[in-house]
Amino acid sequence: MKRLLLLLLVLIACQPATHADVRLNTLRRSLVRVSVTAQEPNYRVPWNPGSVGSGVGAGFVISGQRIMTNAHVVSNGRFLTIERENDAKKYLARVIHVAHDCDLAVLQLEDPSFFKNTAALDLGGLPEIESTVSVYGYPIGGDRLSVTRGVVSRIDFQLYSHSGADSHLAIQIDAAINPGNSGGPVMQDGKVVGVAFQGYSGAVAQNVGYMIPTPVIRRFLKDIEDGTYDRYVDLSVQTFPLQNPAMRKALGLEDNDHGILISEVMSAGCAHGILQKGDVLMKIDGMTVASDGFVELDGSRIEMPEIVERKFKGEIVKLSVIRASKPLELEVKLDGIWPYLMQANSYDTKPRFILFAGLLFQPLSREFIDAWDPDDLRLRFFFDSFISDSIYEKFPEVVVLSALLPDPVNTYLGDFRNGILEEVNGEKIKSLKDAAAAFAKPAERYVLKFLGNGRPLVLESSTLETARERILQRYNVKEEERL
Repeated sequence: MKRLLLLLLVLIACQPATHADVRLNTLRRSLVRVSVTAQEPNYRVPWNPGSVGSGVGAGFVISGQRIMTNAHVVSNGRFLTIERENDAKKYLARVIHVAHDCDLAVLQLEDPSFFKNTAALDLGGLPEIESTVSVYGYPIGGDRLSVTRGVVSRIDFQLYSHSGADSHLAIQIDAAINPGNSGGPVMQDGKVVGVAFQGYSGAVAQNVGYMIPTPVIRRFLKDIEDGTYDRYVDLSVQTFPLQNPAMRKALGLEDNDHGILISEVMSAGCAHGILQKGDVLMKIDGMTVASDGFVELDGSRIEMPEIVERKFKGEIVKLSVIRASKPLELEVKLDGIWPYLMQANSYDTKPRFILFAGLLFQPLSREFIDAWDPDDLRLRFFFDSFISDSIYEKFPEVVVLSALLPDPVNTYLGDFRNGILEEVNGEKIKSLKDAAAAFAKPAERYVLKFLGNGRPLVLESSTLETARERILQRYNVKEEERL
């Protein structure tokens, strides 16, 4: 009996490796663990360097001896190392391209010997709904590779949480995406069909994760071919569906479910002066736009913005519109829209500020809101409506008095906190640089006016220089401004 059992064990051990085993071994040589030491900026004390922490993510080898991972894995990174299974060495790496708007990054290793016996993974297409995919990574910071399976349940536009302001094509799967999975490949039939990047906590949804699909990945890789990343472009318009028969009749449209209404054209966008509010968009690049805002491409119905998303800065999009019952053919040269950046998370940059007489001025941003959590209603309105109400036209940058470092020179000025700086000595303030220039000009006194505040803030110049040295020393301030 023992002899028979031993024989069976020998036979099992001698079985030839299956195709799945070979494929998994190939994948193991192409998957990496990314360890990052990051320094998070401090927006409440912006002259300080910020706190240092560490994290773990995943990545995989792509063509050109490069590693692909998520942008959020390496954001604010100061020291990066790459590890692979069955190799005790830690390889130093650096970020060569990062796209915070679509949460992707490409790394380069200082030691090219790392790539010996590795294989670049190929990109596949969009997986079918209800098809199975495999997710690879290091969830919850584990040291050994983890593989989970999930079923593709949805393909549509989703908000990318890393930027907090950009929405792109995303694929939902019923496999949980946990910290450490980020940046790992999602595989199907031996090819990469996505990059794991975000999911829901158990309090929101169970076993729901998202991956960045290959159209987004290919666009990123194409964009960086010239050595720089130009970000996504945007048509910079708002649209309204035209599915209501009465509305279509009022606009003189046929009852064929074609066309959407242009409800707003951003003055800072590339379509300004070409499209007009009230235009009906009928076609984009020759493809008919349905009344719900979808177009048909390659046999699938996709949202109209994806047609623009597949293009690059400087490219042309052709639009067929109806304006005042007359058909028009228009062309728009595509570009980004800078006001969106104010509402997006920013990374790999130091906080900008001015410290003048113990008064801390900072530009309004998502980081500002997150750090200070102000309850001032005007400030909240300026942030929330910066784009929709075209606040950027009058205030390209909203300069806020965020805090005071108490000193005799600024006593009793606390009521001005959270005020939006409008003028300094009669000069309009439209940016932090405007404020710095105004403060740098010699004057007997500095009169600061804040939006909606009837009384000005006044500082006597004769008291400022001694106060300056006193404040810098007392609060250990090493830097007075960063523009």
